[in-house]
Amino acid sequence: MEEGAGAAFGLDAIELDDRMRLFSYASSPDRAAYRWILLAMESARTGYQVVLSNKEVAAALLQLCERHPECPDPAELDLLVKLDQLHDWKVLDRTEDATRAASLAEYRNRHSVYCFTEAGWIAHQAVERVIHARVGEEGLSRTVFRELLADLEALAAANASGDSIEVYSRFNRLDKALADIVDRAARFYTMLADLARTQEASPQIFLSHKDALLTHLRDFHTELQLYSPLLAEAVMKVEQTGPYQLIQHAADADDRLFTSMGERLEDWNHRWEGLKSWLAPSSVGGRSEAGRLADATVTAIGDITSMLRRLTEATRGGVSRESQLRHLAAWLNAAPTERAAHALFDAVFGLGGPRHLSVAHEDHEAISTAKSWWDAPAVELSRTLTEKGREPGSRNGNAGKLQRNDAERRRLRERQLTDNARRTAAAAELVEQTRDGFAGPVLTEAQTALLLRLLDAALASRNGPLNHPISATAHGIRLRLEPDLGGRTTVACKSGSLHLDGVRLTITAGGRR
Repeated sequence: MEEGAGAAFGLDAIELDDRMRLFSYASSPDRAAYRWILLAMESARTGYQVVLSNKEVAAALLQLCERHPECPDPAELDLLVKLDQLHDWKVLDRTEDATRAASLAEYRNRHSVYCFTEAGWIAHQAVERVIHARVGEEGLSRTVFRELLADLEALAAANASGDSIEVYSRFNRLDKALADIVDRAARFYTMLADLARTQEASPQIFLSHKDALLTHLRDFHTELQLYSPLLAEAVMKVEQTGPYQLIQHAADADDRLFTSMGERLEDWNHRWEGLKSWLAPSSVGGRSEAGRLADATVTAIGDITSMLRRLTEATRGGVSRESQLRHLAAWLNAAPTERAAHALFDAVFGLGGPRHLSVAHEDHEAISTAKSWWDAPAVELSRTLTEKGREPGSRNGNAGKLQRNDAERRRLRERQLTDNARRTAAAAELVEQTRDGFAGPVLTEAQTALLLRLLDAALASRNGPLNHPISATAHGIRLRLEPDLGGRTTVACKSGSLHLDGVRLTITAGGRR
């Protein structure tokens, strides 16, 4: 084909609004009926009957009713109206076929036939995949590495012999297998992250599957470590047979009609570069995506072991945070009065009113009631009240008063202001020095202390493994930690280097002061 032949065609010509309307039937009040109509047309399509009239759709629905009791009776559906609505949503295509008329009366009447549009078929398949998906049952495939190695060896031989068809076939299989590995790994590790977030609420689920998870991860890691060097060597052998020749052979055998030769060459070149970066390091000493996947597997094993340890410690004495909160909720619910429930709540969480607010000045007329608390002089508090929580009584005699060291308080306040000013200056310098990352600058002791303080605040806010970004703010700057699979952030300090594996660290201005 000539250049420029890959203009918009088919799905590319459909506007975004029309694509979104394809899923309107899934949110309609009659979504169950629409779904069964499409399933009836799908069952007919499997029998190579693509175009159906409304009577043939009703017959296919009756066959589904025999196998599925929940399928609606076509006699109870306004079938023609629903078929026309699916046509309006562009899920179905409607044409008139008068040749199907068996009599003159039928010929004079409307005789519509329906079939899936290309976009409608894709939308229907997507909805069915969501309905039948079983979340949490995805796993990592171990056998695929052996198939990848065999395909790479066959690809090198085909490219050396100039067999375009074999090059295209093997290359296409490699591309699909690699995409399947990446997709499976992404879903599997997302499932593990969800498990880590919910294991405290349902520990029995985690405990019942921990052995299978650990065995699965260890086996996958063993296979990955075994085949990673072999796959990298096989990729290099394919490169030695000529990468341009490889891409040319694949593009020549590619039978996509509405794609130009230039677009096909660019597409296959992009696929080969992606395959190389996944299986073989891009530079000497570099990390491949397969190596990063191995690191993620080791991290997942450590996270599962850590979760198991926390659960074991929490349930060792038969008491966990969940059981404690459940018992407290039962006690609060069984409280005889609302006042008793409030008293129980205050006792459990150590709540109580501030005792010193009820103390009045000895001379009521010396201080105007219009004065603010900020301007009025402090009231002398008794030691009994502050230490024991009791008002001084007559049996105690004259209660000792608290001694206020105003000079020491001023000195501590000035020291606090000086420390805050020093930290604020260190924060501004830290933002300026790390604007381009932590590779170059060496942090001072004040900057290192501030960085460690922010790291401690950020890590204290996480719950379980670091699976999502966390942050902390202080002194006008914001520290942000993001998970970086296989990456590392190194911070150079005067007293040494701080290494943060699997974490991307950034510092920006704009936090609260």
